[in-house]
Amino acid sequence: MTWSLRIARIAGTDVKVHVTFLLLLGFFWFSGGPAAGLLLLALFGCVLLHEFGHIGMAARFGVRTPDVILLPIGGLARLERMPEEPKQELLIAIAGPAVTLVIAAVFYAWLAVNGTPPPLLPSLRVDPGGFIETLYRINVLLLLFNLLPAFPLDGGRVLRAILSARLGLVRGTRIAASVGQMLAFVIGFYAIMNGELLLLLIAFFIFTGAGGEATAVETRIAGRGLAVRDMMVTDFRTLPIYATLADAAELLVAGEQREFPVVDNLGGVEGLLTRDDLVRGLAARGAGGMARDAMSSGLVHLAPDLTFDEAVQRLRASRLPALPVVDGGRLIGLVTLDNITDLLLIRRAVGKS
Repeated sequence: MTWSLRIARIAGTDVKVHVTFLLLLGFFWFSGGPAAGLLLLALFGCVLLHEFGHIGMAARFGVRTPDVILLPIGGLARLERMPEEPKQELLIAIAGPAVTLVIAAVFYAWLAVNGTPPPLLPSLRVDPGGFIETLYRINVLLLLFNLLPAFPLDGGRVLRAILSARLGLVRGTRIAASVGQMLAFVIGFYAIMNGELLLLLIAFFIFTGAGGEATAVETRIAGRGLAVRDMMVTDFRTLPIYATLADAAELLVAGEQREFPVVDNLGGVEGLLTRDDLVRGLAARGAGGMARDAMSSGLVHLAPDLTFDEAVQRLRASRLPALPVVDGGRLIGLVTLDNITDLLLIRRAVGKS
């Protein structure tokens, strides 16, 4: 089951909403009336424009954005990759806040023309006001919050870009992530003391996001220069297309292999039977069921010269623990998450020695 629903496609980027956002919209609509629901929709429209600021700048550097997801705590544009040139990352990071600044300026100009300009810097707690004034205040607060040097917020990414230019990507990311986690702890403590549930959720997002980003960067650097042929498993067992689930169970318990390519009579890959597939198949069909009826089909095949980053991206996108490596129609290996983890641990250890 996917937790995000696609609602549009703009300039090659899928716009998705998380189901929790729809729940939040329903809560606002029924508790505060249509006006509250429309305000939330307008606010997230501003958030979407903010994210497309990042997307548009990334596109200038040849970086695609497959999708952007609207969450209860804001938007998340998933870039295909992050440029390793610090200046490019800096420009991508500030493009979103720049759009938010323009939006706030337009709202302020509208209010000024109509004779009711609010303070340029609103209070931290949004005061009640008209529709446009409320949007102005919230956008200013979001702009200021986003510029906090708390990685992975935009301000944190700016900090990472500046540090990376001087200290290198890995060290710059580690420092920016540590700063982000410290600020997340402070925000979380304040949220707990004041009963601010949404702020606590944001603090949790910052803390986990900072750690996850640091790990992802270290993984990418550790895998630099690797190709699929350097990290694939070559000692593995396959299952013929006519194998039963009992046959697969025997192979599973006989060794450490957990994913088995299912091949036809000519050795072509028909699918992959994972341990979870096997367990579900046994429960539904019994030991006499066929492996082909329980396997995951429609697999992406990896080429041996594919780069580390591309292979990891395709493996993650497949949501499978392994993918077959095929060369000239012949199965020559498997790329598994476990093997990638072991390989990276070894490379990191060698790099530190």
